[in-house]
Amino acid sequence: MNDATWQPLKEALARWRGAGRKPSFWLRDDDAVEPTPALDRLVAVAERFDIPLGLAVIPKHARPGLARHLAEKRHVTALVHGWSHDNFAPPGAKKQELGLHRPADMVLADLGRALRRIEKLFEAQSAPLLVPPWNRIDAALPPALGALGYRGLSVFGRSKPAPLRIINTSVDIIDWHGTRGCRDPGVLVEEIVAQLDAGLADPSLPAIGLLTHHLVHDEAAWDFMLRLFEATAHDGRWHSIEELLEA
Repeated sequence: MNDATWQPLKEALARWRGAGRKPSFWLRDDDAVEPTPALDRLVAVAERFDIPLGLAVIPKHARPGLARHLAEKRHVTALVHGWSHDNFAPPGAKKQELGLHRPADMVLADLGRALRRIEKLFEAQSAPLLVPPWNRIDAALPPALGALGYRGLSVFGRSKPAPLRIINTSVDIIDWHGTRGCRDPGVLVEEIVAQLDAGLADPSLPAIGLLTHHLVHDEAAWDFMLRLFEATAHDGRWHSIEELLEA
């Protein structure tokens, strides 16, 4: 990856510096269930740059050893990644666990025990933020999340009105429909720069949310994260989940 790829990002960050401001970012990684070398690598690189990590954990499959493994990593916060990450959509439809392919009461019961399990495993190192598997949830369900104890919802893309805090990711580094490795770094930088320029013009826009999946990262994905963190650790502000829920 040559430096020319990153020049547009450097220039965008310079525009923020010129305005006396720092852009906001946050980091979400999905599908954790147990300690792995890939997870350790993710935690280490985030810790190296003092970047808070929102780790979406699958409650049904989460091993108690995961919480023990991360107990001293205070920059890591466990989030609720559905209940089982099972697909209940019919063949040919987009994958979805939190749809109305089952009765709503059944889905909500799963989400209630999902939050209780994450809170029991991770205690103060957890946050009541729901991360729907595949970033999909039926529009009928969010109004009931507050009564279950959730304070926020995180999917991918533009925010839609909901009766609780929306904290979405907006840059996915994985090429899910192609190589299933890192997307083209130049394209990723273009996306980030576009969001930076939009945020500079409109301070009300939310933090840029980086979405990663440590279990499928190739070396290009790790390199992209490293270069992005190097560029933004001082010229950007990486927020914790707690900060975003309170904003």
